[in-house]
Parts: sequence; structure tokens; C-alpha cells
Amino acid sequence: MPGGLERHVESLTREQVAHGHQVTMAFRHGSVVPQGATRLPLRAATLSRALAPASDRLAFGAEVAAAVRRLCAGPGSPGVDLVHLHGDHLEASLLGPVCRRLGIPLFLTVHGALTQRHRRLARHAFKHVAAFIALGSATAADLFARGVDERRVLTMSSGLELSAMPSPTGPPPREPGLIVSVGALDPVKNHGLLIEAFHELARSRPTLRLVVIGDGPERDRLARLAAAGPGVELSGPLSRPDVYRLVRRAEVFVLASRRLTGKGEGVPTAALEALALGTPVVVSSEASLDPVVTDHEAYRIFRSGSTADAVRVLGGVLDDDQARNKMSALGVRAAAALDWALVAERVENWYRVGRGSGVPSELQRNPNP
Repeated sequence: MPGGLERHVESLTREQVAHGHQVTMAFRHGSVVPQGATRLPLRAATLSRALAPASDRLAFGAEVAAAVRRLCAGPGSPGVDLVHLHGDHLEASLLGPVCRRLGIPLFLTVHGALTQRHRRLARHAFKHVAAFIALGSATAADLFARGVDERRVLTMSSGLELSAMPSPTGPPPREPGLIVSVGALDPVKNHGLLIEAFHELARSRPTLRLVVIGDGPERDRLARLAAAGPGVELSGPLSRPDVYRLVRRAEVFVLASRRLTGKGEGVPTAALEALALGTPVVVSSEASLDPVVTDHEAYRIFRSGSTADAVRVLGGVLDDDQARNKMSALGVRAAAALDWALVAERVENWYRVGRGSGVPSELQRNPNP
């Protein structure tokens, strides 16, 4: 399925296959399997059928748990060296106990903020996880708040396919006044706040243009907000090359994400890609790039949920050519360390650590691959 988590899994799998690993992928929706990997057949059973109406993710956890048991059943079975789950406590609550009984280390990558519900279930489920990867410091803090030992958590971000992106070198073909945002038209992305801030800015800057790339359940509501004034375009989903070209042309890239009760942002890959393209980046405090981008002068932050602060910060960047040039240079430098080959190597090192007894502090805390 299209999305940041799915791109992360696909890219990581591709790198792991290139390193010589045998990778088997399990998923309930979609069909993309990178060359060299295989797909693990999942079978609906009594438990997963009972869980599916309440939670597709619980049903997925039940089906994967049963499939892992089949892989390890009896003499001559292929077996499993480790399981790497991308999700949270819901899937881990069913997969974790099975992995523990089979003696298979379970690694869990949490891609965004955890739900405020199910805290007791999360504490129980996380006891079965050998080690965690948290995408961003806010995600790591959520794990710590649920009783996870800091030594079991590696904080990092997704990687970037830098070789597939346009080079940021040379004078950028900027379109004066162009603002771009990339992300699903979902409440957590809070595109509505950005559109409201844009209309406020456009009153004194009539040449501004905002393009929001993506699709989702909020499209109709956002279209109504966009119609309150000129200059806003909801482009719908675009091809990856078209996204890169548009972001490369923008004077500013913006993400206005917020935290909701059930979910929140991790380290947004779209913002990291904008840095790599040399486009100045402005994000809300709930879409922070910390601790992946350690130089906070490489991007700007406004208070999540505050239209007035978004107007202040975004307007300041738009009106300051020198600041944008500095942000562009620092952003490219920060993104250079996030190539997927480097990130996948760090994940592999974490596998070795998580299967052992100790967690070296340099692996646990260093945010760069």
C-alpha cells in the first residue's frame, strides 16, 4: 500500500536482500515484493476472522503468528532467525508471545506516536520484544513512558534513496512564492491549518501558491478550505519523480502535523527528502526531525496547532533570502548521512546487539547511521 511505512519496509528489504539475507515479507494488503525477497502466505483462521471486524492489525498479528509457527514446525523446517515487525503493541501482543516460545528474537520498529489508549496492553506486549527501533525522539519517549528500557531502543529515522533523487547541486530552479506540502490528506497531517495560514499570508503576498500533494479522507473538507481564497491546489497523488521536481522548485516545504489520540507523526520522510533536495523546511513541533537532524538551523519549527505561529515562522522564512539559502545548504548536508545503504547497515548492527545481552551506548544513542 502507498505510504511512508510501506516505502520504509520496501527499501529496507531491498537493502537486506542486497546484503545476502533471505527476507520473507508478510502483509495483508498490497502486492509489492522487492526482487529477491519472498512473500509469506497468510491464512485466515478462526482467531483472525474473529479479530478482523474489530482490528485488521490484530488479525494480521494472529495470521503472522500462525505462519511463523508453521515455518518452525517439525524437523527440516526452514526456521526463522528473527522477526522484524513494523507496527506497535497491537500486532506485538499476538506475535510476541509466539516468538518468545519459539526462541525467535522479535524486533519492533514503531513509525509514529503511540495511541494514548491500551497502555496496559502495550506494557504487556512490549515485554516480548527483544529490541525496538523508534523513528524519532517523540516515538522513543512514548516507548519509555510504557516501561520500555532505554537500552532496548534505537532512535533513528527512515533512510533516503538519494541516488534516485535529483541532485541538489547547482542553482535551484525555484518558483518565487511556491509552498509545497506532501502527505496523506489525513487529520494527523493537519493540512487544514496550513491552508488557513496560507490564506493569511496571501493577503499581503498575493503571488504565493500552495500545492498539497496527496490524497485521503479529508480531501473534500480541505477543498472547501482551499476555496476560501486563490492560490491553493490539491494536486492529488503524484509520481515520485513529479513530487521531487515540485519540491525542488518550492521556496519552502511545510508539514503541519499534529498529534491525535490514536496516532501521531514519527520523523517524516517527506521532510527529510525536502532537505536532501535543498528546499528549506518548516515543520510543526509534532513533526520534529529531532534527533535525526542535529543542526536545528537546518529547518524551522512552529507550535503544532497554532495558525498564528505557523504564519509567523513561515512568513519569516519566505521574507528572508539569506536564511533560506543557509537552510538549503545545511539541509543537504544533514540528509547526506541518511542514504538507505547506511541506514540498513545500522539496522543490521542493531539486530546483532538485540540478539545479545548488552546494548552499547554508542549504538543506542547516536542518531546518525
